[in-house]
Amino acid sequence: MEYEEVRISGSDKKAMQEVELLLTKEGIQKDGNLEYTMGIYKQDKLVATGSFFKNTLRCLAVDADYQGEGLLNKVLTHLLNAQYHKGNIEVFLYTKEDKAKFFADLGFYEIASVEGLVVFMENRAAGFKNYLNNLAKTKLPGSSIASVVVNANPFTLGHQYLIEQAAKENDILHIFVVSEDVSIVPFAIRYELVQKGVQHLKNIVLHETGSYLISNATFPSYFIKDADSVIEAHAKLDIEIFKNNIAKCLGITKRYLGEEPLSHVTNIYNKIMKTELERTGIACIVLDRKQVEGAPISASKVRQFIHDGELEKIKPLVPQRTYDFFKSAAGAEIIKKIQKTENVIHY
Repeated sequence: MEYEEVRISGSDKKAMQEVELLLTKEGIQKDGNLEYTMGIYKQDKLVATGSFFKNTLRCLAVDADYQGEGLLNKVLTHLLNAQYHKGNIEVFLYTKEDKAKFFADLGFYEIASVEGLVVFMENRAAGFKNYLNNLAKTKLPGSSIASVVVNANPFTLGHQYLIEQAAKENDILHIFVVSEDVSIVPFAIRYELVQKGVQHLKNIVLHETGSYLISNATFPSYFIKDADSVIEAHAKLDIEIFKNNIAKCLGITKRYLGEEPLSHVTNIYNKIMKTELERTGIACIVLDRKQVEGAPISASKVRQFIHDGELEKIKPLVPQRTYDFFKSAAGAEIIKKIQKTENVIHY
């Protein structure tokens, strides 16, 4: 009997349970962020599966009893066709180190890797090279060139303080705004609010991260079992991409981070980043968070006030432009989205 390829609906509990069982059998945990899942069946038995979230392929597995029959190729072809149908021509995946060769043979190219943990790949041979070439066009001369990466969900006085301090201490500051649209405040709005919040600074260059500096919200953990190992893998992969490529491309010698004493994730991330960057000669400066009334400013606190219908309480925590946005008609739509969420997500 021939293999049958089908899209599996997230609401089909029986089929999704079969997906989860197959992933578990192959040593993979089902990822929490999946928007499309497909399966290959033989006589009503699920023998291969794959999924994606945004433009990142995830949870690819073939039953060990059916490996060597070209099913991984069929899974990839199906998912890539679905991606192209959505208009995504740039497609990425994360995989275990020992599986990278399989994906290389099927047309994926390594961007960066962390030994023993993860390999980050894309479907275009020159994708990352083109990103770096475009980045190089923004390089400016200076004896001290620094960088900051922000999600700004939304842009707060804490973000502004971090950027102002870094700008004051350096000739040039490159600001990267996380482009992935997984935050409750859409990227276009986050970018605009950052742009308005730093327009008084004359030595800054603003960038989109594209898909290459990875958001904590979208880094997949389905093939890493230990929670702290997930954070470590994400941090080390981010650092590999940054130190070996982006920093060299722009002449960056410092990276600034904001401390977040209450966040276990951020603390591990910052420690790893400081160790790894300074090992390669890039200074890593962790600044204390700006405080209001003895408490650190955070974007999650701003979202919590909005969630609770206490918009006036965000005023001391955000620049005027951010506050004005939330008072506008466009801001009202984002407020509705925040208030519909059960919990405020901390990223």
